[in-house]
Amino acid sequence: MTKPIITNIAVLTSGGDAPGMNAAVRAIVRSGAAHGIEIIGIRRGYAGLCQGEIVLLNPRSVANILHLGGTFLGTSRYQEMKTVEGRKKAIETLKRNGIEGLVIIGGDGTMQGAAALAKECSVPIICVPSTIDNDIYGTDYTIGFDTAVNTAVSAIDKIRDTAESLPRLFFIEVMGREHGFLALEVGIACGADAVLYPEMGSDYIDILCQTLTGSLRRGKLSPIIVVAEGEAPGGAVEIAQKVKATLGIDYRVCVLGYIQRGGTPTARDRVLASKLGAAAVGALIEGKSGCLVGEQKCAIEFTPLEEALVHPKAMDSSKVQLADMLAI
Repeated sequence: MTKPIITNIAVLTSGGDAPGMNAAVRAIVRSGAAHGIEIIGIRRGYAGLCQGEIVLLNPRSVANILHLGGTFLGTSRYQEMKTVEGRKKAIETLKRNGIEGLVIIGGDGTMQGAAALAKECSVPIICVPSTIDNDIYGTDYTIGFDTAVNTAVSAIDKIRDTAESLPRLFFIEVMGREHGFLALEVGIACGADAVLYPEMGSDYIDILCQTLTGSLRRGKLSPIIVVAEGEAPGGAVEIAQKVKATLGIDYRVCVLGYIQRGGTPTARDRVLASKLGAAAVGALIEGKSGCLVGEQKCAIEFTPLEEALVHPKAMDSSKVQLADMLAI
C-alpha cells in the first residue's frame, strides 16, 4: 500500500522552555520545506492548540533563531490537556485547520499530554524531548540539558572564586525536578566535594557529614556541595541547616534557579535539536506516529510514547562512581 502523502505538519513547544527549542523548530520548518511540506506553528503550546492560535512558518520566519534560548513560539503549562474536554478542543483545532501531522516539543508532562492525545485523534504525532532535566527515557540526552550544565558550571566556577577567599560550606542547588541527572553532571564538571540527588534516598546526612569532615581534614577551605532541587525548590537550605547542626560549620546556599533555563544554547544542543527536529519530519513522512524521537549511542531511535512514559530513566552508575571517586 502506498503511504499517504503529508502536505502539512504543525509544531508546538510545551511546558518548561529549554535552550535549543528554537533550533528544533528551525530544523522542522526547513526540513519540511525541503520535502515540499507546509509547516504550521502553534503558539503557546497546548493552550494555543486548544484555542486555535496558529501561524504559517517558512524558512525565512525561522532565520536567526538558532542561537536564541527560550522558544519564539511561546509555551504554556495547560492543565486542560489532562481532561477529555480539553483534548477535544485540541482535536477540533487540528481538524478545522486540516493538519495532517503534529510535532510536539517538550518534557515529561508534555509527553503525557501527547500520549493521551495520540490515543484520541487520527493525526500522527511525533514527540521531540526537550528539557534541562534530561529525565526522558528513550534518548541519551534531551535538548537543553547540555546548555543548563554549562550554565550551572560557569556559575559555580565564579562562586568558587569567592569561596576560596572566605572559608565556609557552599551548597549550590540546581534544577532537575525529581531526578539528579543535572546535579550529577554538574557535580562532576565543577569538581564538587559531594552531589546530592533524589535517587540517593533520604539517609544521606550522616554520609555527607563524614565526606565533608574528610575534605576539611585534607585542607579544603570551602567544600562545594551540589544539590538537586527535588520536588520542592529551596531544599538545599534545609540540608545545609542539618549539616551545620552536626558539624557546626558556617554555610552559604545559592539556588541557581531559572538562570539554568535561559541563555544561548550550546553547539551540542543546537546539533541535537537539529537532528531530532529533522528526524521528526522524516518520521511523519514515513508514517510513524505515537512515538518519541531520541538519540541513543549516536543513532536516531524511536520509542513508543507509552514505553517512554512507563520506563523511568536510570542514572548512569559509572558517573555515580566517578563522582564519588573524584570527590577526595
